[in-house]
Amino acid sequence: MNESTATASNPQPLRLRHAGDPILRKKAKLITSITPDLQRLAEQMIVTMIENRGVGLAAPQVGRSIRLITIGTHDPARPLPPDASPGERLLCPRMPLALINPEILSSSPDTDVCDEGCLSVPKIYGPVVRSTRVMLKAMTLDGNTIDIECGGFLARCLQHEIDHLDGILYVERLSPEDRARIEGEFKQLIAATKAEIKANKV
Repeated sequence: MNESTATASNPQPLRLRHAGDPILRKKAKLITSITPDLQRLAEQMIVTMIENRGVGLAAPQVGRSIRLITIGTHDPARPLPPDASPGERLLCPRMPLALINPEILSSSPDTDVCDEGCLSVPKIYGPVVRSTRVMLKAMTLDGNTIDIECGGFLARCLQHEIDHLDGILYVERLSPEDRARIEGEFKQLIAATKAEIKANKV
């Protein structure tokens, strides 16, 4: 399995949290130790990510406010482009994988714009400006520390998921014009989420 110890039973997908759920606004806590529970959570997050056709997932999106993300931006069966960054060459062949306490040490001044979506903001998309390369520091589930430059789609996904760990949704990165365009749908999603939470508490 990828970056985790196999469990006796198949990992089950977890319920996704949507915009309007307070946990998505919290700053997630640092992980201090790698435990069997953490490994199981990572496995479940990978299953959840894949079943929902996502390429990244952060623990707050499944109700856990800890600094853990899963990434699946590349199919290891496909070759990498010749200009792949060191991080892509290291991590893409191991995907899907989990990263513990990921942080961006620095970002390139070069940026690009790409439409982004989010499993916590379903069916709503918008163009987001992000750095084309970032310096990533993180730990894998086997305890190894990564400190490497990442580019391409991987860099964008890392920025998106690490934002989640700091309570930031991609819609906050939209220009005022693009934010206004999706504001109605976004408010409807938040209202529906809050109504569901209230109903479940009764």
